[in-house]
Amino acid sequence: MDTKLLKKSLKLFTVFFRIGMFTFGGGYAMIPYIEHEIVEKNKWIESEDIIDIFAVVQSLPGVIAVNSSTFVGYRVAGLLGAFAATLGVILPSYIIIAIIALFFYNFRNYPFVNEAFYGIQAGVAALMCNVVYKLSKSSIKNGFAIVLALSAFLALTIFGAPAIGVLLIAGVLGLAASTLYNVKNKEEPTK
Repeated sequence: MDTKLLKKSLKLFTVFFRIGMFTFGGGYAMIPYIEHEIVEKNKWIESEDIIDIFAVVQSLPGVIAVNSSTFVGYRVAGLLGAFAATLGVILPSYIIIAIIALFFYNFRNYPFVNEAFYGIQAGVAALMCNVVYKLSKSSIKNGFAIVLALSAFLALTIFGAPAIGVLLIAGVLGLAASTLYNVKNKEEPTK
């Protein structure tokens, strides 16, 4: 087996293990850490590509963190990289849940345990706001995108529209707008 591929896969495992170990709140809370590790620190993927990766993995069934790690792992080191990254992000949760399951029953009635969970929830909310801010800076680039993002937000939060429907409609509208833009630019004579 190729030593370089093995080293990359081991690095993917350690990076995603660390992400999985120190991130609370699920996949959305992991997005800023995944972006930092993958784009800024290790430079495995360009910042423009990470937005596309997050869009793809959010539209697939499954957990965002697992889908992201698998996709990134595959892009960086093929099948072995996908396996290593996926195992790395899953293993910490499994270990933590196993430990909590052993001891939680004895501590669940203590008020400080419930208060700690409320504090974690507040921290996760802040992380999710950070994700929205960062992703919007790099993905919302014009007035149409702003209107589309706000409409999707309202459809999901106020009207309770199904997420898959909102994603499909937004995708069709984005494709149509892009096609119209490209057709319009081809028709205009160059000066």
